[in-house]
Amino acid sequence: MAKSNAARAGAPRPQAGPEAPRKLSPAELDRLIHERVRLGIVSALAVNDALTFNELKKLLRVTDGNLSVHARKLEVAQYVACAKSFDGRVPRTEYRLTPQGRRALERYLDHMEALIRATRER
Repeated sequence: MAKSNAARAGAPRPQAGPEAPRKLSPAELDRLIHERVRLGIVSALAVNDALTFNELKKLLRVTDGNLSVHARKLEVAQYVACAKSFDGRVPRTEYRLTPQGRRALERYLDHMEALIRATRER
């Protein structure tokens, strides 16, 4: 049986109705969250109201510089909010997960769960 021009060209096949799930690929993961340290930061903040820089550093077992770089990327993306203050004369940096960050984490987790299900179904 001969293939149509569209099939030969690799054109996408029509989905079976409006409810058909879209095929997810690992390449579509939120790369900002997918990195180990950043995933650790947003995950820790998802289950805590707030954590200080030192609490995150100890929890994730990373250096000051490493945590600082990753936290800053999440802050620029507005996934985390950073508040700087002083406890006496000691600087204190506290992080909170923003609503946008929580939504991004939920999307990321949903995507990972879909990939896991698809892998197990094979």
